[in-house]
Amino acid sequence: MIASPPATTPWPVSDKDEADRSQADRSQADRDEWEARAWDAFCRRDRAADGRFVVAVDTTGIYCRPSCPARRPRRENIRFLPDPAAARGAGYRPCLRCLPDQVARDRQAVATAIARIDAEEAIPDLATLASGVGYAPHHFHRLFKRAAGVTPAAYARARRAARTADALASETSVTRALYEAGYAGPSRFYAESDQRLGMLPGQWRRSGAGAAIHWTMAETPLGPLLIATTPRGVARLAFDEDATMLAARFPAATIREAEPQAREHLVDQLSRIGPADASLPDAARRTAFIEALSRALRADRGTLRT
Repeated sequence: MIASPPATTPWPVSDKDEADRSQADRSQADRDEWEARAWDAFCRRDRAADGRFVVAVDTTGIYCRPSCPARRPRRENIRFLPDPAAARGAGYRPCLRCLPDQVARDRQAVATAIARIDAEEAIPDLATLASGVGYAPHHFHRLFKRAAGVTPAAYARARRAARTADALASETSVTRALYEAGYAGPSRFYAESDQRLGMLPGQWRRSGAGAAIHWTMAETPLGPLLIATTPRGVARLAFDEDATMLAARFPAATIREAEPQAREHLVDQLSRIGPADASLPDAARRTAFIEALSRALRADRGTLRT
C-alpha cells in the first residue's frame, strides 16, 4: 500500500514515480562516484586514464588529457566529458600542450606496431616500426612503453620466447627449434635461453629432466597467472594454465609448490607491475604483462626458490 503523499504534493506518488526517482538517485550517486575517481586520476596525472575522458576547463575554454602536465585548475572550474568530440561540441578547444585529440591516433599506432611484431619472426628495429606508423623513433619508443608497459624490443623478445618454447616442444632438435623461433644464430639463443627457459634447452626438450621447478598461482588484473621458476631463471609464465598443466609439460622435472615466503615476495613483485592500456588486444596486454614480470624475476631469481 502506497503511503499518503505529503500535503504539499498535488498528486499521488505512484510506484513507477518512486522507481524512477530511486533510479535517478542511483544514477546521480554513480555519477558522483565516477567524477570523484576522474578527479583523482586528473590530480595524479594518471596516463592510464587518457582516452577514457577529457577534462574541460571553463576558465580557459580548453580541454585536456587527464595526464596533461599543466597546473591543475580548481575543481569547480572543470567538467569531465566522455571524449574530445563532446568537448568540441560544448565549445571547448584542444590543449596545445597535451594534444588530447591525438590519444586515439597514439593508441592505434601502438596497436599497429604490436600487430607487426606479432606477425614477424625477426625482431623489427625501432626505426622501422616508428616510420611505419608515422612517428619519430624516440617519440614512438616512449609512446609504446607508456601504453604497453614494456619497450618494443622487450615485447618482441617476449613473443620470440613464446615461439622458442613451442619450437622446443615440437622440433626434432634444438638447432631446428632456435631457427624456427626466429633467432639468426645459436649465440643469442643460448645467451638468452638460460634465464628465459629456466633450464638448458636440451632439458626443456627432454621434458625438464633434472630440473627443479617451483610454482605458484597469482591473481593479476588480467586473470590468474601460473609462475614457475628454477634456480637458473623463469621456466614458465602463463595465463590459463595451472600446476596440472605444468606437470604435463615437464613430466621429468621435480616440481614443488613455492613456499609462503616466496609467495609473499612475489606478491610484492606483482604489485609493481601495471597492466597495459586497456584499448590494446587482450593477448598483447598479457604478453606485455608477462614480459614485465619476467624481467623483474630475472633480476631477482631467488623469488621462488625454497
